[in-house]
Amino acid sequence: MAKRVYEVWKGRNKFFLGGRLIFGPDAKSLLATLSLIVIPVIIFCVFVGRHLRHEFPSYNAGYAIIVAAIVFTIYVLVLLLLTSARDPGIVPRNSHPPEEEFTHETGGRQTPVLQFPRTKEVMYNGITVRVKYCDTCMLYRPPRCSHCSICNNCVERFDHHCPWVGQCVGLRNYRFFFLFVSSSTLLCIYVFSMSALYIKILMNDNEGTVWKAMKESPASVVLMAYCFISLWFVGGLTGFHLYLIGSNQTTYENFRYRADSRYNVYSRGCINNFFEVFCTKIKPSANKFRDPFQEPQRPPPSAARESAANDVGPEDRRVKVEDDLDIGGDLLKISQRHNIEGIESDIRSRGNDNDED
Repeated sequence: MAKRVYEVWKGRNKFFLGGRLIFGPDAKSLLATLSLIVIPVIIFCVFVGRHLRHEFPSYNAGYAIIVAAIVFTIYVLVLLLLTSARDPGIVPRNSHPPEEEFTHETGGRQTPVLQFPRTKEVMYNGITVRVKYCDTCMLYRPPRCSHCSICNNCVERFDHHCPWVGQCVGLRNYRFFFLFVSSSTLLCIYVFSMSALYIKILMNDNEGTVWKAMKESPASVVLMAYCFISLWFVGGLTGFHLYLIGSNQTTYENFRYRADSRYNVYSRGCINNFFEVFCTKIKPSANKFRDPFQEPQRPPPSAARESAANDVGPEDRRVKVEDDLDIGGDLLKISQRHNIEGIESDIRSRGNDNDED
């Protein structure tokens, strides 16, 4: 039975459900992220929300506090899955390098040397942009594309590799990543507010101080401290990405080109930048992970390669043909033959010099 594409994938990704879900190599970190979200919500529902049920007797409104926490947590987990388990925008690898460019070494015999320009210029929104060549994926990266050393893939509109979601953040999952981070911020605010409300209710009921109320509900204190610390992380991250979206930057571009102070050719204005992230259709994946894998075939030699081959002298061509025939047999014989031919040519040249003397 023929293998599928995900079974011979050259990146470091991990696939589940027959290639339907794709994660990064650090997918195990998702367990830590899930724990940091689910465990505090369970503690909240058991030790805080359960007691708040009876504080709003009209229409059993107190139950809405627990229901809201559970529903919002499920929403956050769905966003986490949409961020972590989808193709972030991986650019398919080439099975062979692009059109070759040959140069010739100066010397006794001209040998074609394969060279690739490290960069080339392309047009983006009517502006010339320089793109780089990726040796691993054997392609010129599209604008805003970068190679992730962790996943070993080129990702379109690469933002960063997030260990908390165990996946690269790029063109196809950045929207869900931002919604996940911002929703986590709102969840922290909600749990913090309801825990503080319960402390306030305990103070009023017992006509005591805040310290007595905190002793009566230590879980509320722990949750408030946890949410306060978490807000510095997810809240700050939300604010930072709001700035990036408004200016149409990625995290990678902001950190790498911050000191350059160069013009941002990708920005379309603040409103249009937000529209581009949240209101445009998500590009379909360029990879068919579940399709049967087909061995790539090498294209016929290009005209540049043929002209370079024609420039080789007849003696070099004869040696090259003989080498190609012997490669399948024994590379050692080729090396030995070259050494013998070099010695014989030296002996003949010395003999000719002696005859002239």
